[in-house]
Amino acid sequence: MTVASLIGVIHLRPLPGSPGFAGDVAAVAAACARDAHALGDAGFDGIIVENYGDAPFEPGAVSPVTVAAMTRCALAARVAAPTLSLGINVLRNDPEAALSIAVASGAAMVRVNVHVGARLTDQGLIQGQAHKTLRLRRALGADHVRLLCDVDVKHSAPLAPRPLAEETSDLVARGGADAVLVTGSGTGRSVNLRDLDEVIRAAGVPVLVASGVSEGALAAIKRAHGVIVGSALRADGKAGGPVDPGLAKRFAEAFFAMKHAAAEGRLDSVPPG
Repeated sequence: MTVASLIGVIHLRPLPGSPGFAGDVAAVAAACARDAHALGDAGFDGIIVENYGDAPFEPGAVSPVTVAAMTRCALAARVAAPTLSLGINVLRNDPEAALSIAVASGAAMVRVNVHVGARLTDQGLIQGQAHKTLRLRRALGADHVRLLCDVDVKHSAPLAPRPLAEETSDLVARGGADAVLVTGSGTGRSVNLRDLDEVIRAAGVPVLVASGVSEGALAAIKRAHGVIVGSALRADGKAGGPVDPGLAKRFAEAFFAMKHAAAEGRLDSVPPG
């Protein structure tokens, strides 16, 4: 199974059990469905549903009510955009929950922020559990669910610096990642283009840019397999709000125009950064 190249992020409103929950889970699911429909209409080929509104995030396993609420939202997204590749990201780092939701909702991919190694984050120390995640995927009969795994993930720092190429190689060769995600230092922040090139050279699997992507930056990241975009699809340019259908359509048109131009060699003059 291939990995979708243009993936829009659906930032769920706060879910039951989180500090900001407004008391109506049906409204959260309905908003998720509207965003999924907007992304489908705009021409995206994938979506990722994530519990962005649940900050401050739990560092590991989330509560059962979060899993239940996210499953409801994922199913709503599936109905609203049945042709799109569906993905799940359970923040801050619960791949067991993400895989479980994926199996229940028919999702094709999950995002794992820390898959191998260990990172210092605003939730404290988070350690990768690749050994558990791969075994659970096999036990659930879900080998078709792709693992999209971050390298040097945003909002975190390594316990000890490592060459990015080595970290990328371990993520794929030893951690079994199906695709590698490259981010800037935080939500909405651009990637370092030299880092992106280094990851692409080392990965051997699809590499997607997963933060800070704007229409104007598309030509510079043409080497990547694709993008995961969230903030640029919001009217205020900030993560967390609803998807703006007009912005989503314009972004999709720009992305596929860039891919077409790159395939024809018309973007070869863009420097690597």
